[in-house]
Amino acid sequence: MPQPNQSATVPTDSHSPPGKTPTFLSNLGADLPASLVVFLVALPLSLGIAAASGAPVMAGLIAAAVGGIVAGTLGGSPLQVSGPAAGLTVVVAGLVDEFGWQVTCAITAAAGVVQLLMGVSRIGRAALAVSPVVVKAMLAGIGITIILQQIHVLLGGQAAGSAIENLTALPAAITNVELHSALLGLAVVAILLTWKFLPAAVRKIPGPLAAVVAVTALSVAVAPGVERISFSGSIFDAIALPSLPEGNWRAAAMAVITVALIASIESLLSAVAVDKMGGSRTNLNRELVGQGSANVVSGMLGGLPVTGVIVRSATNVEAGAASRTSAILHGVWVLVFSALFAGLIQLIPLSVLAGLLLVIGAKLIKVADIRTSLRTGDLLVYSVTLVCVVVLNLLEGVIIGLALAALCVLWRVLRAQIHAHAPSAEALPWRVTIAGSCSFFALPRLNRVLHSVPEGQDVVVELNADYLDHAFREALVAWQKQQRNSGASVILEEHGTTAFSDAEDNTPQRQDPREFPLPPRTSWQPLSARVNQADDDDDGGQPPLRSILLGIDKYHRRHAEKVRPLVQDLTDGQNPDTLFVACVDSRVNPNLITSSGPGDLLTLRNIGNVVCNDGRDASIDSALSFAVKGLSVDSIVICGHSNCGAMKAVIADAEGASPDMGDGFDEWLEHARPSYSALLSGHPVAIAASAEGYSRLDQLSMVNVALQLRKLEQHPVTGPVLASGQVQATGLFYDICTARVVLVTPEGIEQLDPSMAVRS
Repeated sequence: MPQPNQSATVPTDSHSPPGKTPTFLSNLGADLPASLVVFLVALPLSLGIAAASGAPVMAGLIAAAVGGIVAGTLGGSPLQVSGPAAGLTVVVAGLVDEFGWQVTCAITAAAGVVQLLMGVSRIGRAALAVSPVVVKAMLAGIGITIILQQIHVLLGGQAAGSAIENLTALPAAITNVELHSALLGLAVVAILLTWKFLPAAVRKIPGPLAAVVAVTALSVAVAPGVERISFSGSIFDAIALPSLPEGNWRAAAMAVITVALIASIESLLSAVAVDKMGGSRTNLNRELVGQGSANVVSGMLGGLPVTGVIVRSATNVEAGAASRTSAILHGVWVLVFSALFAGLIQLIPLSVLAGLLLVIGAKLIKVADIRTSLRTGDLLVYSVTLVCVVVLNLLEGVIIGLALAALCVLWRVLRAQIHAHAPSAEALPWRVTIAGSCSFFALPRLNRVLHSVPEGQDVVVELNADYLDHAFREALVAWQKQQRNSGASVILEEHGTTAFSDAEDNTPQRQDPREFPLPPRTSWQPLSARVNQADDDDDGGQPPLRSILLGIDKYHRRHAEKVRPLVQDLTDGQNPDTLFVACVDSRVNPNLITSSGPGDLLTLRNIGNVVCNDGRDASIDSALSFAVKGLSVDSIVICGHSNCGAMKAVIADAEGASPDMGDGFDEWLEHARPSYSALLSGHPVAIAASAEGYSRLDQLSMVNVALQLRKLEQHPVTGPVLASGQVQATGLFYDICTARVVLVTPEGIEQLDPSMAVRS
């Protein structure tokens, strides 16, 4: 079956029955009202964008109608709504100023052809290979440019050709403000900013439509002389054939590429966002074909460039649209209104549209994007791109931003993190930490850091590399030999994805993560004494890590800094959600098998993971009371495991060969003997485990878990909260051989799968 991005077949719309191709009328009940809502949002936005672009006002409505009908029919995103977008406002304004309107239309049509070729060539997903921070900075730069431009219109003046000119002319514009014009524009801004605080019934009317209609009606009454939108005829009278440029073909070609790329990126990003909102998966190549077709038609008819618009698309989804019919109908309503009610449009003051565009421009500047770029280390790329878009132009700003983003990526890849750490005590070794991609580019830094370690000093090199080339390895080996020749020892610890400790002359190869532990040191003697002893071994290898103190040392060096943020909130107390009762067996790690961290589990470990009989074990009873009454845990887990030594002792005791481990162990057996009796009597868990092929020993472990769950129900502390539903009890069995966890219930066992967590 062809994948969505590999085929031009019509994708099934998101809410259509599986296997049935939707028809135009199949979802009309949902699409008709949604189309009307989108139409009401698109109408004022299209007029405002046309005015900001320096294009004929009707060009915005032509693009809206074409985007809805053509892109809606041919596009690969059923719920995306296309039309003129703020993202191209600055570009179009520059083209109109440089080439004139009819040549701009030809550039729009040619950009559509480029988009068609991109879609047919199936490079839709490649168009998304643009750094998101550059796109966000580009939009923010467009927003700032729109704001600087439209402030002049709102104040009753004329916008200049560039953002810098608009900024420098702002004091004069404020001094010569046209009061009525400014008040009308500010009224639109106030309505849009306060609209979200109004009752839900009122907010069913789109805010932009309400603001434009209300303030336009007010202007007719109180400011009849304010400057308004002007044009002659209907939308059909505004249709104008494009014309070719008279010379300067190179600039025109660059303009075509600019419009095509920006329109494609904006459309594809919008389509991906619609997918996340609940739409069907977009066929990105087909979406480019739809957008290209719409731009060809729009340019040939005298309309603005068309892109997928996230504001209208989000409105479409929220209004309950079920298929592409909604987008198509929205274009039809724009066409009908423009043909029949064009006179009403001429009542709208220019300052009203300026107020609308000020809010649109401000929404393109998102504080969250700035915070994200700061957190991810991309603030430089964001800032440079934004400034270049505002000061230079959109194309140059984006190119500079992409080049800087690529350089930053290259810098991060090539710049390995290499640091030397002096010992905190005289008996401890120096530490050299190396992380990242270790190539010959890092050799100068490697040599500088390594030679900062004094001769004769013991050294531990912690290598955490995701790439290690031969030149880097040779430099490290050469230094290691030099340091050892001075009487010091050099130990290499590896915990990355490369193998350094191969044969002497082999270049390291990428492999699964591995670790070469330090040799043990007794009583923290100088490292060199222990390493020299290790070097005298027959195989020259390093013995296994045995010392707890060395483990703590490794923890302090590698993990303490990473763990500290996780445990700082737990300094003053704990709030676990689960009491985990497990066996004391060293092979069972509760945090590992539950993927939990510090503070998540209150762990109770005892021989055979049992709950005491008749309150005879104070340690177990007190743990249950502390968990339920003191910490208010939500759940209790009983976890047994395979090849359990405690269960072996139970079987041996029952068969007359009780192990001699003292009176305490014999007393403990009383808690587990009922499990053996239940096994012999054919407990449902034993039958289910036997059917799955588990051994008799493991069957007993599972039966023991089931009986401990029953004891929890009868226990005076846990019984009442389990009965009321305040706490839930769960039984688990950890199969050490397969490293899998099995769910144990009083009635049987169940293999856990990833979908179970989703279903529950």
